[in-house]
Parts: sequence; C-alpha cells; structure tokens
Amino acid sequence: MKTAHDLVMAAKARTQEVSLDAADAAIRDADMLIDVREADEFAAGHLPGAVHISRGLLEFKLSSDPSLAARDLKLVVYCKTGGRAALAACALHDMGYLDVKSIAGGFDAWASAGKPVAKPSLPSFD
Repeated sequence: MKTAHDLVMAAKARTQEVSLDAADAAIRDADMLIDVREADEFAAGHLPGAVHISRGLLEFKLSSDPSLAARDLKLVVYCKTGGRAALAACALHDMGYLDVKSIAGGFDAWASAGKPVAKPSLPSFD
C-alpha cells in the first residue's frame, strides 16, 4: 500500500519543481500562479498575484473555465511545503497542460526567505 509520502515522491519525480531562487522568474513568465492550499491558508497570506484554487477543486475549476482551456498556458503552482503542489502539477499534466511548474518548499520557504506575502484585508467600516 502506498502512503501519501510515496505519492508525493512519485509526483515530484514527474514534475518540474523550481528552486526558490528561480521562482521569481517562473512566476513572471507564468500565465497563472495558483495557490492550491485551503481557503483559510490563502487568507492568512499568499504570494502576490496568486489565484486560489484549492487542491480538491483544481481539476473541476480548470475544466469549467473556457479561458483556461489552452493547454499551452504556463502555470506555476504552490502549496505550504510542496507536496500538494506536486500532486496538483501531476494532475495538470494528466489533463494535458504542457508547462506546469511547482515551487520547491512552497509558501513556507517563500515566506521564510523574506519574499513578499500578500494578506487580504477586510474593508473598514469606520
């Protein structure tokens, strides 16, 4: 029986993971930066410009949005530490997307390196 760790390691072997140093360039070149964490994780802070699509809904959201139908879109995905992003990247490859990258170390590595983090703010009702 395979464990979650086994599945993540197999996914990482099939996908292109970019280092933190190369992440800025990959994001600049991407058509879309996707945060596959859960909504509460995204709300607590995310990479600037990221679109939130949780891992569990990824295939459904991309399949139902005609603007995301082109399989040559350049996609960069990330999660907390890299596991969910690797699984997401594999799913996107299986869907036919040709240029999918994940960020090594995910959000935690990004934030620890002191890179910019966006935090949504609620409107003020003062």
